[in-house]
Amino acid sequence: MAFESGLAAVVLLAGRLLFGGLIIYQGIDHLLAPDAMAGYAEAKGVPAPKFGVVASGVLLVLAGFGLVLGVYPVLAAGALAVFFLVVTPFMHDFWAVPEDQKQDELTHFTKNVELFAASLLVLVLASQPWGYALNVGL
Repeated sequence: MAFESGLAAVVLLAGRLLFGGLIIYQGIDHLLAPDAMAGYAEAKGVPAPKFGVVASGVLLVLAGFGLVLGVYPVLAAGALAVFFLVVTPFMHDFWAVPEDQKQDELTHFTKNVELFAASLLVLVLASQPWGYALNVGL
């Protein structure tokens, strides 16, 4: 089933703009506050934490634009899925933090699992041409 016209294309566009736009926002946040985020990453044991923050920010921005514009959407959604699969249990290990941090880490863990699931759904949808998209790299 192609999503090139009609209501499905409009709804998919809205979803792409929201999902991809918020992914872009998260990436920009990484790029604008790398020192603050690097401190958290360092506390979690990330080697080269500032590089990791900047690299993840670039990945999030590029993947987000890929979804919004329909440019290599399979690659964009796949990169997001791998990112959330790897980062989530490492950065938000709610089972291994002090009691006063458990709820915050659990909230972030759950949010990232949701983003992982959404990335998998978009990965499936990305194999079809999209309406209101550049459809580059299908």
